[in-house]
Amino acid sequence: MFSSSLSFLHSSLLFPPSNSTPNPKFTSCFVVEAKASTRREDRTARHIRIRKKVEGTPERPRLSVFRSNKHLSVQVIDDTNMHTLASASTLQKTIFEEFNYTSGPTIEVAKRVGEIIAKSCIEKGIKKVAFDRGGYPYHGRVQALADAAREHGLEF
Repeated sequence: MFSSSLSFLHSSLLFPPSNSTPNPKFTSCFVVEAKASTRREDRTARHIRIRKKVEGTPERPRLSVFRSNKHLSVQVIDDTNMHTLASASTLQKTIFEEFNYTSGPTIEVAKRVGEIIAKSCIEKGIKKVAFDRGGYPYHGRVQALADAAREHGLEF
């Protein structure tokens, strides 16, 4: 009985009747498509997953990191009021003039940005933050920035 049901499936789906016109449904049974995603799309998906768990409050704002090939920026954000409380970036004149980097920010630059954001937060009375790595791996510049901010008084 089992073989008869398979023979029906085999004959009706895979081999159309010879007297009928070709039907596109019969030419291929299965279509397999690969998901084409870029590194940026993957990072954005990771950031969305992180943002579901990490939220900035007035008592504990979110320390958000953005890393590009040429620059590094950090913001301390209160998500309940949608307000940026403090920020630091390699685009700021004080950091840009202090270091001479042509190929992009290095770990030393990331440490300096972490130090500046920590000092800025402490001046404004912010001691505890929730770290949002922005979908980037906790490695290299992101880790150096976080470690420098911890050393200068921020609690994660």
